[in-house]
Amino acid sequence: MTPLSVGGLRIEALSGGALTAALPALADLRIRVFRAYPYLYDGDAAYEADYLAAYAASAGALIVGAFDGDALVGAATAAPIEDHFAHFAALADPLDARPQDILYFGESVLDPAYRGRGVGHAFFDAREAAARAAGRSIAAFCSVIRIKDHPSRPPDHRSLEPFWRRRGYAPVDAFTTSMSWRDIGEAEETKKPMRFWSRRLRAC
Repeated sequence: MTPLSVGGLRIEALSGGALTAALPALADLRIRVFRAYPYLYDGDAAYEADYLAAYAASAGALIVGAFDGDALVGAATAAPIEDHFAHFAALADPLDARPQDILYFGESVLDPAYRGRGVGHAFFDAREAAARAAGRSIAAFCSVIRIKDHPSRPPDHRSLEPFWRRRGYAPVDAFTTSMSWRDIGEAEETKKPMRFWSRRLRAC
């Protein structure tokens, strides 16, 4: 991917050594951005090191970074689904596909000061292009499910579901999973229900 300029930021795909070098900055972004609703993630370095190790170990992993100068202010990740959590590969069954058909999109995090510039679309465009280039015909990701009257839900919270649907994604109701992390105010990690979303990609 040739670096792009979007909303005054440089959008650049990172792999290999560049990806590994960016992981500490990605960990910091995840801790800051996911602290907000709906993730409410009370992050720490140990959890981040364990979670992000999967990207360093995957030859097919990708970080699409958004840079303000040399500072990483946003990032979106992707990896072959079989290189992520092992049980995620079972998503292939309800999609009538093989695990090797699916590129899994991990986090998409952007410093709030840089939102509203079109970076979210750039993150999806770049990862979908990477999926096609790798011969993968399905893009998929998952999102946390929170109860509608969650006490930490801000009054002005706007769901990203309309954005995802406009991008062509739909929920995979036949397959759900869970992930564990420590919410703000929790003493220990608890399981959170997660919903998968997917899209079949047209070849270029």
